[in-house]
Formats: sequence, C-alpha cells, structure tokens
Amino acid sequence: MDCFVSLFDPVPTAGESPTSQTTCDLMVSSVPISASDHRVSSEKDIQHLPPEPQVGNIEYKLKLINPSRQRFEHLVTQMKWRLREGQGEAIYEIGVEDSGLLRGLSEDEMSISLRTLNEMAKRLGATTTVLRRTVLPCLNERPGNKTRVVSKVLIRKLADDSQSIDVRVAVMGAADGGKSTLLGVITQGELDDGRGRARLNMFRHLHEVQSGRTSSISHEIVGFDAHGRVINYQEGNAETICETSSKLVTLIDFPGHSKYLRTTIRGMSGYSPHYIMFVISAIPGFTKITKEHLALAVALRIPMMIVISKMDLVTEDGFDVILTDIQNHLAAVGCKKTLARVCSENDVISITTTQPNEELLPLIGLSNVTGEGLSWLAKLLFLLTPGLSATEREQLEKELPEFQIDETFWIPEVGTILGGLLTYGVIKEKASMLLGPLADGTFQPVSVNSIRRHKTPCLTARAGQSVSVSLDVEVDGLRKGMVLVSPKSCPKATWYFKADIFVVYHATAVCKGFQTTVYIGNVRQTAKIEEILTVSSVSTNEQASVVFKLMKHPEYLKVGSKIVFCAGTSKGFGTVVYLYPFETKSPLTLNCTNLKINRT
Repeated sequence: MDCFVSLFDPVPTAGESPTSQTTCDLMVSSVPISASDHRVSSEKDIQHLPPEPQVGNIEYKLKLINPSRQRFEHLVTQMKWRLREGQGEAIYEIGVEDSGLLRGLSEDEMSISLRTLNEMAKRLGATTTVLRRTVLPCLNERPGNKTRVVSKVLIRKLADDSQSIDVRVAVMGAADGGKSTLLGVITQGELDDGRGRARLNMFRHLHEVQSGRTSSISHEIVGFDAHGRVINYQEGNAETICETSSKLVTLIDFPGHSKYLRTTIRGMSGYSPHYIMFVISAIPGFTKITKEHLALAVALRIPMMIVISKMDLVTEDGFDVILTDIQNHLAAVGCKKTLARVCSENDVISITTTQPNEELLPLIGLSNVTGEGLSWLAKLLFLLTPGLSATEREQLEKELPEFQIDETFWIPEVGTILGGLLTYGVIKEKASMLLGPLADGTFQPVSVNSIRRHKTPCLTARAGQSVSVSLDVEVDGLRKGMVLVSPKSCPKATWYFKADIFVVYHATAVCKGFQTTVYIGNVRQTAKIEEILTVSSVSTNEQASVVFKLMKHPEYLKVGSKIVFCAGTSKGFGTVVYLYPFETKSPLTLNCTNLKINRT
C-alpha cells in the first residue's frame, strides 16, 4: 500500500495552507483539483450542517490537537470504521461540532489538526486531500481576534487486494445530445472542434462514424489519483490509467436514438450502473426519448445527475427555460428530487459530501467546445461514492460466484472470450465453472483461463466488477444472457416464473396471452403472460401478480431480480418472486394447467 500511495505527489504538510485553483479547465489541463477557499461574509451566513450521522462515512471533529496515545488509537479505529462504511472513502469536517455547528479553528489549530489527521491516515495506509477551507468571520472586531477556519477533508484508502475504487456511470440521453462528444473530451483530454471530432474515438462501427449516432454500448475509463488529478489517455494507454489511478470511473455510453431503445434497456438492466448521467442538449432541450430514459432510471431506482451540454449556444434566459422544463418532467415521472444547479466547485463539494443529499439532483451546464463546466464535472466524478458499502460488498463476496454474460467474442489463438458483470462471489484464474443454460437447460463444465479488468490482466475478480474472461473450450450455442456459476450452486434453468408487476402504460389493458420483451439482468427474451392472478387484466398504473413463460429458450433467473418489460408503447416493471421447476424431459409439454400456481 505504501509503495502504491508513494506513486502520487506527497500530501502537503499541515502547516501549508492550500492554494486555490485558478485554472479554467481542470479536465483538459489535468491539473490537480486542490482545496478552494470559501469565505463566509457575515455571521448570518453561517449555516449549521446536519447533525453528525451515526452511520456512514462522514465524521465531525472540532479539533485534533495533541491527543494522548490512547485517544490517538481510538481515533484511528474510528477512521477505519468510517472508511469501511464509505467503501474506502471518508469525509472529515474539521472545526465542526457533533451538532453540526461550524465553530472553526485558528490557522495554527487547523494546521496541527490536519497534521494529526494525516498521521491517523498514514497508520491505515490512507491518503488525505483537503477539499475545501471555509473561512468564518470573527465573532467581534476586538484586536487580536483570529480568523476561524473549517476544513473538509477526503480520506481515501484502497483495499489491501484492490488496485483502485471502481464506479460505473451510465451516460444516457437523446441522439445528438453530445454524449459521445462529452466522453471523448473527458477521456482524451482535448476539447471538441464544434463539429464532433472528439466523438470519433467513441464509435465502434463504420455506420456510427458515417451517421454520427451511437448504436451499440461502449465503455471508456477515466481515472483520478489520490488528490483528484484527472488521469486520461493523455497519460498513456488503459493499463497506465489503471496503474496510476486510485479511483476509476467507467463511463458506459448508451445509444440515444429511439431505434436502439432495446439496447439501452438491456444495458441498464445488465450492467447495473451505480449512477446515471443524463446528457441533455441545450438545443432542443428535453425530448421524448429523454423522458423514456428518465422513467427507466426512476423505475430502477438508480441515482442520477444531469448535464446540460452545448451551453455555448444558449443564453441565460434560455437556460432558465430548460431548467423549468426539466423540473416539470421529473415530476411527471414521479421523481421528487430537487434540482441543485452547480455553479462552482464548492457547490459540487456541498452536494456530494453533505448529508442528507438524497433529495438533491446535481445539474451541471457545460460546453465541450469552450470547456465551461468541465472542471465541475471532473470534481463530481472524483467525489462520487462507490455503489456498495463495505458490508454489502463483503456479503456478496462470500456468496458462490455468479458471472452474467453480456458480450461474447472469439479471438484466434485465444479462444472464447466472455464479457460481463460478476454479481456474486470471487473468480480466480483456472477456476472450474459451469456455463449455461444451453438450449436443453443443462450447464457445461468449463475452466477460466485468464481474467482481464479494464483491459489489463488480473488474477482475481470480485463481486461488483466488470471483467472479461477467456475459457479453455469452445461452447456451441453460446449467447448473451448466459451465466458462469460455481458447480457447488447446482444451477437450474426455468421456463416459467412468477412476477409482481406494475404497468406504466398500456393503451387498453394487459391480458392473458400478452407477449412482450422482458429484461431481467442480462437476460432479454420474448415472454408470454400465461396467467394473471387475482384479476382478469391489468391497466395503466395498476399492479398484479402474473406468470410469464419464456418463448425461445430457458434462462437462469433468481428470485428478487428486477424485471422491465416493453412491447411497442406498452411498458412496465416489477420483481421476480417465484421460479417454477424446469422439466428436463419434455419442456415443450408444459402448460399453465400443470403448473402449481400459488394465487395468494
């Protein structure tokens, strides 16, 4: 850990006052994101923070001055617990009482407290980064009164077997909204020329280059070192980014045209992003397909942020109209969050590190041509918390391994390559696994030859990581939607499953025999409703329990999985609540009459 941390610039000593960042565009210049001074003009402007949370990764400390040895050990233990709660990241507010009152410290007291905090972090192999200094006014004007300061500090520690903290961000929005251009600017570190040059590196197919529209799902990475410096392809290749980053953000670019809506839904369901970044063009603003994407995100309960692109083409009055339009559409799809417009780095820090922030929806206006707002987006990505807590991750890693297959490839002299998300457990090289289900519902024994993560080789993959694996044999009938599972799990496929659904929209009503495309994790297949329990039909905004039958081949499903279904303009979502046994001998003879359906 010490060797890895030493790759980055050393943390300034506590006696040094952080300098404010004056660079216009941190994203393009790759200058470290340093602490910014935030001055409060009067005592009336001082606001209380929420009381210190008992759980989570935020800790308040009034001061840390010359603690005893026993007290220091207690503080280190407390920091370790906060880091576990924040998946390797913790926020310390120095100069703040447990009640949330900003009391502040003198410059000398703050210097000593930061030095103590740095020593605590070193004991755990962690690093410290001062995010913001808030200068409070003097209580009175008597001579000798000193300026009071409050500091917000980010503590970051990587797990002993982890090279970096991972966050997956899905990038969504309508076609021509600037999603691919934005990703090109972020990952390549060069501004766009106004004609879409930056997006060319994001396209995977010739027809995408010719049409200028994304039709497939692409992945790009951007890294940050321990102090927030952006690490992109200007620094080298993907391996260099992974080796020198303490935090990696995987940006998943989804197609925005309505023609490829099914691809977008499958990606959202299968890749399980931690956050969604909605990119909305300032011209023409909110569109119909953006509303479709927004409703999907709300249904899947994924945290969101909004980016308004092409700010160089709109006036301030026009921007206010867009904000009102977005707020109205959020309310229309049932999202009760309040837009929080970002106008400075202090706004980003306040939104991402102050509890509670569940009701705030960050909104950033930027331009890929002028660079306006890109530094705020970089700061936001740097401060995003991992999607799983330490407790949740540890629990998932204790389960038997389960790998969802989202992509399949065959490379000469290498063999079969599978790409996807490891949802449970741990996979190591040479591990024996089962691949399936095949067309007859069986699973084939295979062995994992090698593993790659972010295009670089690794020995182990853990729950929550997107990786690619190579197999030792070729498999007939290999397809997306299959899984790699442990032989100990005794996996079984199914044709029928019961789900509790909610119909978002249907022109008339969903009845028995209704056929639709279902999305369950990495599974996408046509299914038919064999039975609607307790009622005869389900109309818009109604709920019911139904029995689905998969039409093409059996699938490996799990109880509790989220389900999204759509057929034309009809759409809905729900949860899998029961799986019916798979009949190996003659699955085609199954029908709803010989299913033991529980109607309760």
